[in-house]
Amino acid sequence: MGDSLMAWNNISGQSIPNSIAKTLDEPVVDRSVSAARVIYRLPISGSAGLNIRKQYKPGNWEWIIVNGGGNDLLLGCGCIACDTKLDRLVSEDGTTGAIPGMVSDLRKTGAKVIYVGYLRSPGVGSAIEHCRTEGDILEQRVSRLADLDSGVYFLSLRDLVPNGDRSFHALDMIHPSIKASTAIGNKIAAIIQAE
Repeated sequence: MGDSLMAWNNISGQSIPNSIAKTLDEPVVDRSVSAARVIYRLPISGSAGLNIRKQYKPGNWEWIIVNGGGNDLLLGCGCIACDTKLDRLVSEDGTTGAIPGMVSDLRKTGAKVIYVGYLRSPGVGSAIEHCRTEGDILEQRVSRLADLDSGVYFLSLRDLVPNGDRSFHALDMIHPSIKASTAIGNKIAAIIQAE
């Protein structure tokens, strides 16, 4: 479940979910949709996947891998209400907000949850560079949420991209390259294999 971080490279069969399936040699169902948000009010397009919470479909899932919040900040606060949007996504202590509510509902299914953070800019031009501080705050809060439940894991991608290395990003310098999708999928698979 999630946004374009998960969905990117899907057409070539080399997305993060594809990488997880290959590494684990297990089936993975991918419901991620580019441009999806955690807080999304429109009912029809939300049901079509633009609302990350509505991407969930009941099943006998052992693990649910999810990301989200980046589009809420990049597209949803207009660079003038980021603090308010952050608080609506997840409180400072990680206990309330749309993300904890979604994760709590996912945990009630009995599945373990891996919440995946975002790639960072490698220090070169990127349209999301101005959201770096808010992204860091979002991830600190999600990490606190994960600390509250032994069945929730937070995977930070903060240190994945070496400074100046463009090879982890697609040409737009926002989305993951195939190299990054593979690396992220391998990190997620390692969490699952360790349990």
